[in-house]
Amino acid sequence: MGRQLTTIGFDADDTLWQNEHFFRLTEARFAALLADHAPPEAISGHLLEVERRNLQFYGYGIKGFTLSMVETAITLTGGRVPAPVIAEILSAGREMLTHPVETMPHARETLELLSGTYRLVLITKGDLFDQERKLAQSGLGDLFDAVEIVSEKSPTTYQTVFKRHGDGAAHSMMVGNSLKSDIVPAIEAGSWAAYIPHQLTWALEHSEAPVGSPRFRQLEHLGKLNSLIMEIST
Repeated sequence: MGRQLTTIGFDADDTLWQNEHFFRLTEARFAALLADHAPPEAISGHLLEVERRNLQFYGYGIKGFTLSMVETAITLTGGRVPAPVIAEILSAGREMLTHPVETMPHARETLELLSGTYRLVLITKGDLFDQERKLAQSGLGDLFDAVEIVSEKSPTTYQTVFKRHGDGAAHSMMVGNSLKSDIVPAIEAGSWAAYIPHQLTWALEHSEAPVGSPRFRQLEHLGKLNSLIMEIST
C-alpha cells in the first residue's frame, strides 16, 4: 500500500474547540447554589461520582451533566432542594447548549494545510445534536471528509472508522487531548496517535500515556501537527 499515513482523525472537544472550560464554569456556579449544604470540593467530588455512574445511562455531554447536577442536588439536600435551584441548574445546562463555539489556536490553519492531501475524519463522542451544532458553528465542517459521532471511543471504534474512511488503522493517525479516549485506544487499534494536552481535562478522561509505543507522539499545540505528519509520511 502506498503512503504510510493517509488518514487523520481529529477529536473535537478541547482539541478543535474549547469545551471543558464551560463545564468548569457551570460546576462552580452549581457549587455556589449548594454552598449551604457542602463545601465546593465535596460537591464536585459527589458530582463526579454521579457522572461516572450515569455514563452508562446518559452517555457523554451536557445533557447527562445537567441531569447529574440535578441528582446531586437532590442527594446533598436530602431531597429538599428548592424548585428555583432545579430551575437554575436546568437554565445553566441550556446556556451551555447555546454557548458560542471558540475554536482552538491553529485549528483552522492546520486543517486547511492537511485537507486535500490526507483524508480528514472528525471522530467525537457526546450528544449528537450538540456536537452537530458545534461543528456547524465552528466553520470547520467543510474541511472534513467524514464525521463520526460515536457513543464511545474504543480500539474497535478506531479500527471500524479508519477502515470505513481510510486504508485501515495502520495507515491512520488520531489527534486529540484525551489519553483515555483519543490516544490509548487508537494506539491499541494499531494507528498513530498525537496527544495534544489541554490545560483542563475531565477527571474521567485521565489515563497513563503510552510512552513506550513507537506510534505515540506528544505535541505542544495543533500548529506542530503538520511537521509531525510530514516526518511520519516521508
